[in-house]
Amino acid sequence: MQVDTVITNIGQLLTMDKQGPVKGRAMNDLNILENAAIGIKAGKIEWIGMADDAADLTSHQTIDAEGRLVTPGLVESHTHLVFGGSREKEMALKQQGVPYLDILKQGGGILATVNATKQTSYAALLKKALFHLDRMAMHGITTVEAKSGYGLDKDTELKQLKVAKAAGEAHPLDLVSTFLGAHAIPPEYKQDPEAFLDLMGELFAEIKEENLAEFVDIFTETAVFTVDQSRRYLQKAKDKGFGIKMHADEIDPLGGTELAVEMGAISGDHLAVTSDDGIKQLAASDTIGVILPGTSFYLGKDTYSRAREMVDAGAAIAISTDFNPGSSVTENLQLIMSIAALKLKLSAEEIWHAVTINAAHAIGRGSEAGTIAIGRRADVVIWDAPNYMYIPYHYGVNHAKTVMKNGDVLYERQPIR
Repeated sequence: MQVDTVITNIGQLLTMDKQGPVKGRAMNDLNILENAAIGIKAGKIEWIGMADDAADLTSHQTIDAEGRLVTPGLVESHTHLVFGGSREKEMALKQQGVPYLDILKQGGGILATVNATKQTSYAALLKKALFHLDRMAMHGITTVEAKSGYGLDKDTELKQLKVAKAAGEAHPLDLVSTFLGAHAIPPEYKQDPEAFLDLMGELFAEIKEENLAEFVDIFTETAVFTVDQSRRYLQKAKDKGFGIKMHADEIDPLGGTELAVEMGAISGDHLAVTSDDGIKQLAASDTIGVILPGTSFYLGKDTYSRAREMVDAGAAIAISTDFNPGSSVTENLQLIMSIAALKLKLSAEEIWHAVTINAAHAIGRGSEAGTIAIGRRADVVIWDAPNYMYIPYHYGVNHAKTVMKNGDVLYERQPIR
């Protein structure tokens, strides 16, 4: 058989080739091939087998994995990719115990990012987004979800979405866009959040016509949007043909998880304080819980999502960085995998499902990303690790040696000596 590239001498190959999303106890079962090889042709997986049988393949390029771990490219299912500025000065205030509301009064918090995003040009936002996508690619991520939400007005929200679309066209990584205009209530609408939701809803037709987003998201939380407000807004989005997502149960258990299930949302995200009933409903549904432990870690919180209980109840979960400038400032999903092991008490097997196949399903890419299977895109990572358990175990560094997107090498770490 003629192929373009053969990756051989694979120590462990995680194919993740299940019908997903993978739920509950099934998240502990990995398909592992040892001493394996794969053949890539025209950007797709053409052949999977044992390394000894790869001698029957002819190829233009052979990559010797030298006994390393090989997996699908990681899928980043929740990011706030496009934003202006940064907020490093707030870290000292947080360390001093300054409350978030006081930081807001001083011009910080989310409103600082909103103002910076409004003032940053389209070209500068695009350059910055591409920089962050490069960082993600270097860490083994090959598919990324990107939210707006730092505009809180029509023009800036559209600017963010157009930047995300341009970034997806310019960068090799696949990008899935989500409209999060309902991320916060701007000061001028504090007394009338319904009017602000109506304003954001007026963008649905234009966003759909210009193909600027596949999903609509809303932040359902105390002092932001209520469950009833979120239900009405998301129904309008569904009526316009959007998939829906939710920022739910991050701070207070208002019933956001239950609403995500009720509305048939593809995912409910954060879920840091989901109720017992919310966990039961999530487990009985097709909604995926996207868990963001890096946010709790970065904000110094003692409360983490009850992901362990969700999986034990039978739910499907994904794990993401929540990359953003205020509460989780990292593009390193590998670090989040370690936090998931240490703080969420998830097994390595569950974590790998949560950053590949389940993460892909959480952003509507279950048939394209997160799996190594014949006919699928050759999004492949060769890790400087002997087995799948090593990645969450050895924390805080980049283990990616070679990252391939559609069969092309995007990143190759070079030895210093």
